[in-house]
Amino acid sequence: MDSVSEVQLIESSFVVPKDPTPWEGLWLSPLDLVQAKKGHTPVVYLYSSNNIATADDFFDVVARLKEAMAKALVAFYPLAGRLGVDNHGRVEITCNGEGALFVVAHAADLTIGDIKDDFRPSPKLKRLFVPRIEPTSVVLAIQVTFLKCGGMVLGTALHHVATDALSPFHFLQTWTAFSRHGDCATTVELPCQDRTPPPCTVTAYRPPKRLLEDQVVSLKRLCGGTSTFCAISALVWQCTCVARRLPLNSQACLTFPANVRRRVRPPLPNRYFGNALVRVGVNGAVQDIASEALASVAGRIKGAIDGMDDKLVQSAIDYYEMMAMAETDSSQPVKGSNLLETNLHITSWLGMPLYDADFGWGKPWVMLAEYNRGGFVHLMSDGPADDASVRVIMCMEAANMNELERLIYEKLSSP
Repeated sequence: MDSVSEVQLIESSFVVPKDPTPWEGLWLSPLDLVQAKKGHTPVVYLYSSNNIATADDFFDVVARLKEAMAKALVAFYPLAGRLGVDNHGRVEITCNGEGALFVVAHAADLTIGDIKDDFRPSPKLKRLFVPRIEPTSVVLAIQVTFLKCGGMVLGTALHHVATDALSPFHFLQTWTAFSRHGDCATTVELPCQDRTPPPCTVTAYRPPKRLLEDQVVSLKRLCGGTSTFCAISALVWQCTCVARRLPLNSQACLTFPANVRRRVRPPLPNRYFGNALVRVGVNGAVQDIASEALASVAGRIKGAIDGMDDKLVQSAIDYYEMMAMAETDSSQPVKGSNLLETNLHITSWLGMPLYDADFGWGKPWVMLAEYNRGGFVHLMSDGPADDASVRVIMCMEAANMNELERLIYEKLSSP
């Protein structure tokens, strides 16, 4: 993509809910507020169908997408609001129906092939296809970019304070259902907007690497039949400790966000719309993590997950609330720094409906638009095909990346 001209912006507007929606300040839970400084999450969806622009003309496609979004925003009305603060200085979403930002663009010299050849997180991918958010209080922004070949790129930017990873895919499923079926979309499941907490009882990035389905199956067997997440996390954590040549007596720490929707009592609704993640940590001496059998490392991770009961979740919520109260301005995003070399953070999108954003043009390829914090890893299904291959996206020190890759594939090829 380095040789292509810039994307030309054609139109910028706001899409408002089709019907009246609640006019209110949406209270944010402590699990929401802890995400406030992470800003907007940029994701890119690539549609390769050659009949996107020919099935309907350009203006009809845009009009259909806007109409479908207006219908979806009725149920997902906080996405049409703005970030604000309440009378006590606490961050909230001001649900005022001002609308989601909708940008239309054209890339006259760019084809699907140009993008797929280098489809990985990068500043350029974000700059070309993810909208610049103005004003910064906008919760949801969309950019639709039509390509020379008839394909299309959908770039989304949704503020993390509004939702975790599950909820945006629910919105996309709803939006695309309205786009395909109009008012006949009968499979739409409404989100739950009640966020009241439950009662108490210098780095380098490498293009994403694939773990093929048979490798994942073998790895899970090697880890004692545990989950895909536990098995891959154990592999990446162990190999990272070795590749970084950490002191054997130092403490290695693995953290990851755990979905607690079903772990609180009473459990949250299946379609709870908001953040329901609690950060879980696993610690161990580098010597132990590097030398243990993978099944043992995976067992450590599984044990931490299994220990996430209602009592622990409530304790985490109380802690996040105290953090939020201590912040003087938690609404302003900050540039993230790299983690310590002894730390690793893994986020999983495994099992999520990444590729369900079908507007009638088939399933898209999906990629994070930018990923540039050292020590962070993202796991996601490899593509729209129905298989169990996994894409591992990682940012770490350039000097250690080659060794990490060698160790990972050496482990996978071992009997």
